[in-house]
Amino acid sequence: MDKKRLAIAIPASVISDTPHLRERTAKIGLIGRAAAIFRVNEIVVYRDNPRENQIVELDLIATLLSYMETPQYLRKRLFKLEPKLQYAGILPPLRTPHHPVSGKAKDLQTGEYREGLVLSQTKEGLFLDIGVEKNALLREKQHEIGERLTLQVVKADGQIEVQVASRLDVPDYWGYEVTVEPRSLSGAVERVKADLAIGTSRKGSELADVAVRLAERWKRASSILVVFGSPARGLFEMAIDEGVRLEKLLDLVVNTVPSQGTETVRTEEAVFASLASLNVEFGFNI
Repeated sequence: MDKKRLAIAIPASVISDTPHLRERTAKIGLIGRAAAIFRVNEIVVYRDNPRENQIVELDLIATLLSYMETPQYLRKRLFKLEPKLQYAGILPPLRTPHHPVSGKAKDLQTGEYREGLVLSQTKEGLFLDIGVEKNALLREKQHEIGERLTLQVVKADGQIEVQVASRLDVPDYWGYEVTVEPRSLSGAVERVKADLAIGTSRKGSELADVAVRLAERWKRASSILVVFGSPARGLFEMAIDEGVRLEKLLDLVVNTVPSQGTETVRTEEAVFASLASLNVEFGFNI
């Protein structure tokens, strides 16, 4: 079976009901963990309130998610010390394959993949930090200093040597990208251009009732987008504000938490519940 690309879209207002930065950080940490657990390839953070620019919220969410996804050994090089990362220490570790536990050059294996950062250029090529005590050599020069690259180790003894790799070539799950959509819900759907776009809402059809129809679409799709609203304003309300019909914007709208016992389901809770339900029902195969 072919790999499928999975994206999720979350609203900037996911943190609107959480005033303190510490609690906001913890909430985003749960979303990042859910994305990694269920092998999400892209997280789109979209503006969902047309009456506010939400720039601060969009930037905070994207920064925290990107920080989580970055291997620990590259974080100090890629992120400045700034107020919005004040509580980054409480973010849960992803423990994904691109966050290796070992930082020893002796543990490197030829053929393994690493994330790296270009540090300098010499006549031999580029030297990169790949998370061990010795820099790795890339025998090409068409990349900029400070650029992050996905790499494959081609020589592990003596001078470590690497070659550039595509994330698509890595057999393991290799983290998620973070995209900011500053326009709207519609803009987020248009940006991803998924073969199958699924909305989650308590007003949607129960997953069990549309499982057969969804399974057919799921099987044919190479890219899937799962869209989440906020507890205060669901996807139907957002679509009305934008002057669009949600049923036209998305292929299906499903209720993944039928008979919920609470008045609202928080977005971070809906992400876990929805991705778990879809994974059990169809499998992501990513």
